[in-house]
Amino acid sequence: MPPKGGGEILFACPVRKVLQPIQFTDPGKIKRIRGTAYSVRVSPQMANRMVESARSILNKFLPDIYIYTDHMKGVSSGKSPGFGICLIAETINGTILSAELASNPQGQGAAVLPEELGQNCAKLLLEEIYRGGCVDSTNQSLALLLMTLGQQDVSKVLLGPLSPYTIEFLRHLKSFFQIMFKIEMKSPEEEYKGGEKVLMTCVGTGFSNLSKTIR
Repeated sequence: MPPKGGGEILFACPVRKVLQPIQFTDPGKIKRIRGTAYSVRVSPQMANRMVESARSILNKFLPDIYIYTDHMKGVSSGKSPGFGICLIAETINGTILSAELASNPQGQGAAVLPEELGQNCAKLLLEEIYRGGCVDSTNQSLALLLMTLGQQDVSKVLLGPLSPYTIEFLRHLKSFFQIMFKIEMKSPEEEYKGGEKVLMTCVGTGFSNLSKTIR
């Protein structure tokens, strides 16, 4: 946790020579919500309080909710105290929409109650579900980048309203790759309520990973 950090993140990813084009235009309906409430160098009850407050909102819409608690103490917990919660909504078609909030760093900003944090994160997840699409607003730019680097074939993805970051990222893609996306506005169907949807279409640049293992 900030400001002093500590700890490590292990990231593993298989090597891909090429990226396949995608056609991801049907997000599907929400079937379950999963999440993790974590706390370090504070009372373990903080995580439980976040879980209860988040469930108080989400249980009104869906019964299949499971939020894990993860408490760390001692050397393995890093150097600063704090807590946070990450929530993930999964749909029947494999779409994942996420929301995450964490407490303010020690000595910076107002102190946040775990109940407030849990409720705010649940509302943030509901906001992402309202926006809809096949990718949440945080990861829109990553999906567009992978579409750009895909094979020289048509890729399509349905997104919710574009975030300001994504709009600026599209300008960068045009500058670096000379790639222009076709943007079609889609009104919410009767089956899928929520915000206006955007269908993004592009032809990939055909990028290929030529790196070799050094022995």
